[in-house]
Amino acid sequence: MLSKLSVRTTLAALAITGLVATAPSALATSPDSAKPRATPVSATSPSAGVTVKMPDKVADRLGAGRKALIDAVSADVLSRSHDAKGLAPAKAVSKLAAEGRKVVVDVRTVSPGWARGVAYVEASRKAHGQPEGWLYLAHRENGRWVAGLEGDREFAAHVATSPLVGKTERKAMTDYAQRRTAPDSKASPTRATANTGGLLLPWMPDYYMTVTGGPHSHTGGTGYWSSLDFAGGNASGRVRSSREGTATSMCGAGGGWTRVIHPGGFSTDYYHMWNTTYYNGTSIGRSALLGTIGTDVCAGGSATGAHVHWSLRTYDANLVGQYTWLNGRTIGGWTWWNGSSQYTGCGTRLGYSGCPGTAIYNRTS
Repeated sequence: MLSKLSVRTTLAALAITGLVATAPSALATSPDSAKPRATPVSATSPSAGVTVKMPDKVADRLGAGRKALIDAVSADVLSRSHDAKGLAPAKAVSKLAAEGRKVVVDVRTVSPGWARGVAYVEASRKAHGQPEGWLYLAHRENGRWVAGLEGDREFAAHVATSPLVGKTERKAMTDYAQRRTAPDSKASPTRATANTGGLLLPWMPDYYMTVTGGPHSHTGGTGYWSSLDFAGGNASGRVRSSREGTATSMCGAGGGWTRVIHPGGFSTDYYHMWNTTYYNGTSIGRSALLGTIGTDVCAGGSATGAHVHWSLRTYDANLVGQYTWLNGRTIGGWTWWNGSSQYTGCGTRLGYSGCPGTAIYNRTS
């Protein structure tokens, strides 16, 4: 496996595709940008073949340094991706491309010496898997960009100092890491009172949706069974934040994937939505409207019917963000338990069971 340092120091220029794969030398732009910009291509760069999203105004502020920035973030993404680990960057991107999957780096916000955005690896569109995605922060140090993705030490260090992280968001992350809020240390797969910081199910309190999938892994494959699927009900299909926090639209404007970082050490993902509200590190309240249930696959995967795929994530003391188990945790007044296989588990409340096919109310207590 290439080390992070060796990948970062690979000498090459940048190969960039557009928002939709067009001419390989075109620099992609976001919907509110002007003309795309051309950039040299080199097949040996860590970002060769990577899809880049970058508004013109951001590209202007970064100047020539944008090439090194994308290389640094791409190298981190490819070293962290489950399906790319251990492969040289070019080979990893080629492998994913052969499966119809893109690696995307989206540069959203910059200030002198700093950049912030989203990066993700698309899921296969031939299965019901979900994408891998990270918020990232990058800092220019000693003439080079040092990128940090959710889940590494660089990200934790950048959160503490970057002017691109708001006070509320910084507090939500670091309070948990410094044990200023109730940690999850007493939680276990057999403890029904596991701390989840008062999180609700992803719709309005006292309305109902139907459970269409019990606890399962975010990818539908290996990993903690962190996710639930919901559809129908009398909530008009409107998907809402499980608690107040900072929201980011992972796929950009119009995409159906949103992540919300909450106080208390947790974050939540919402996927497959339509009619989404665009957020970019935006502070939102509890039950803020995110979108409606849908079949969007802006970052891969598949969906056979309109629903929301909801996932629970947590941060540890090092700000490592990862999907975490649901078994024994109480969300929206229901305590969730694994079944004998993925998707078959149920929620329990006051002696009732909410299994797949059951309509359940979202409760605040």
